[in-house]
Amino acid sequence: MPRPFDLLVIGDVNPDVVVGPVPRAPEFGQREQLVASGRLLTGGSAAITACGAARLGLRVAFAGRVGDDAAGAFVRTALAERGVDVSALVTDPELPTPLTTVLTHGSDRAILTAPGCLAATGPQDVPDRLLAGCRHVHAGSFFLMPRLARSLGEVFARARGHGAATSLDTNDDPAQRWDPGLLGPVLKSTDILLPNAAEARALAGTLTPQTPPAGPPAPGAGPAAAAALARLGPLVVVKDGAAGALAHDGAVLTRTAAVPADPVDTVGAGDSFDAGFIAAVLHGLDLPAALSFAAACGALSTRAHGGTAAQPTWDEARAAARTTTPGSPA
Repeated sequence: MPRPFDLLVIGDVNPDVVVGPVPRAPEFGQREQLVASGRLLTGGSAAITACGAARLGLRVAFAGRVGDDAAGAFVRTALAERGVDVSALVTDPELPTPLTTVLTHGSDRAILTAPGCLAATGPQDVPDRLLAGCRHVHAGSFFLMPRLARSLGEVFARARGHGAATSLDTNDDPAQRWDPGLLGPVLKSTDILLPNAAEARALAGTLTPQTPPAGPPAPGAGPAAAAALARLGPLVVVKDGAAGALAHDGAVLTRTAAVPADPVDTVGAGDSFDAGFIAAVLHGLDLPAALSFAAACGALSTRAHGGTAAQPTWDEARAAARTTTPGSPA
């Protein structure tokens, strides 16, 4: 019997207030500084992935938590307008919706997040009917939701028990602890791990102590970190910006080149990559083709400001992926 959803995304959703470019460090003392632009956008790693997957044609549901406020109403509407089912998006009666302010400076950015109800997000917000009714479950922003993080392994195990595959993008750890005791148990129920290169090195440095810790990239550091993490069980897919992407299944390293782009805004590109990789796998593409397709999704998402405005359709991403050198075992 067909399942009602292809993908369930669990995690964070919040408005992003993107301001900049900031010419210098903000001045305190009640100084007012003018910048060229300010935008109110849909944010949150999990939410951007959900929107990207829906844009690619997947049937997507979202599970998470927002506050009973205007910010919560804004992101709930934004997800629904992009075709994401929000029937399981809980409204917290007390805590506010998370809010992120992004200060841009050239190609760099500073990110300030007020977590609001993120800390209250937990396994109780993930209905079993959705775990049983989807083909794949993805979670994002692992370290921002400690209550959910402590139980995510159990949630993934329940999903697998219903026949769904699982994936995780931890994103950054604001505390920079990369707690192996928190993450290690989750990886036992994770089919696909989707870090960027810096996150892969940090995760490998704590989960596999023989791997060099995070720091300035060393030659071969990305493949070495991916191989170390893959030995823990999941397929490890690493996003590496202009260097493209790579995957390690514990035995074979596969690479793909980056898709040429003249980015307007790179916010959410990694989350759009995640959506592309999941969609490609659910469509039955092999690993090299899925890597190329995901790289195209990430690159095309940078064509406009914000994480969701320029996310590609399936046909757009396939066309862009065909212009690159296909991924191949390294």
